[in-house]
Amino acid sequence: MSLQTIGAASAAAPTATPGALPAASPLSERPLVEVKVLSVKFVSRDTTVHAVNGVSFAMMPGEVLCIIGESGSGKSVTMRALIQLLPKRRAVVSGAMRVGDHDIRALSARQMSDVRGSTISMVFQEPMTALDPVYTIGDQIAETVVRHEGGSRKAAMARALELLQVVKVPSAERRLQAFPHELSGGLRQRAMIALALSCRPSLLLADEPTTALDATVQIQVLILLRKLQRDLGMGVIFVTHDIGVAAQIADKVAVMYAGRIVEYGDVRDVLMRPRHPYTLGMLASTVHGQPRDKDIEAIPGSPPDMRRLARGCSFAPRCRYAEQECICAVPVATEVTPGHPVACIKAGQTCRAQ
Repeated sequence: MSLQTIGAASAAAPTATPGALPAASPLSERPLVEVKVLSVKFVSRDTTVHAVNGVSFAMMPGEVLCIIGESGSGKSVTMRALIQLLPKRRAVVSGAMRVGDHDIRALSARQMSDVRGSTISMVFQEPMTALDPVYTIGDQIAETVVRHEGGSRKAAMARALELLQVVKVPSAERRLQAFPHELSGGLRQRAMIALALSCRPSLLLADEPTTALDATVQIQVLILLRKLQRDLGMGVIFVTHDIGVAAQIADKVAVMYAGRIVEYGDVRDVLMRPRHPYTLGMLASTVHGQPRDKDIEAIPGSPPDMRRLARGCSFAPRCRYAEQECICAVPVATEVTPGHPVACIKAGQTCRAQ
């Protein structure tokens, strides 16, 4: 997928305040999602893993935000924190999260159960483990509809059939009575999307929903998600490590590294005019647009050990532009252009050097 195919219809961009990632424009409507200084650490008897470290962002209704980064950068943990699917005894969460009118951290388990499905839904990376293997696809969708919207089981099954048709499952009536193991990977993912959309959520969380699919099915699912998002007016947070996917579906992009957002902005600004060395490294590591006779410039080194994060910039040990100042303190995010904050002390110089 070429970066030149970045979607044309981007939502109005929120204006970030200096040092924030990012804030909404005072002239726009209220953000659908606001996350402020979110931190998540997993504590065990042997060690503490600092998975998310002070993440802040906001997104407007109807907007698609893609969070990209290497495996282990905290993308999925951030999503699971938003929907309260982290282990209670192991995960220590701090910061503030709001979705719509709901203060996520203030909700009880029962209240959060009501919010899941009706306000926030999630499409998981592997539908075979997310769907219940002993219930049919129709039963699982109908149960969700009855749980959140009430009504008869007959009406719920009719709604399930309608949803399978919306996500373009062939022979929808027959698939309604199928068990998850009887469907292909692509059909299971479509059924998972139908389940997530069953109660018309305001926010859809998609955690790498196309990773396990072949290229043809991946494109079909991406087109489907984007169309449903526009038709239903949902906000979507889409987690991926594939820059091509982000280029196809996103309005805004947040780049995560070592549990922090290091760059945020409009999809065109971040992917066509990147300012953080990590973003530059990811773009240089892709095969798209690279000369055939030149080796791919992979980012040197390995991601940091989240049990022992360094005091300064976590990317400094792998960064070609790193200086002594980079290892002294975590860089504060500042706007290099309006609505494009970058957490790097040399963001401007790095951009010109390219």
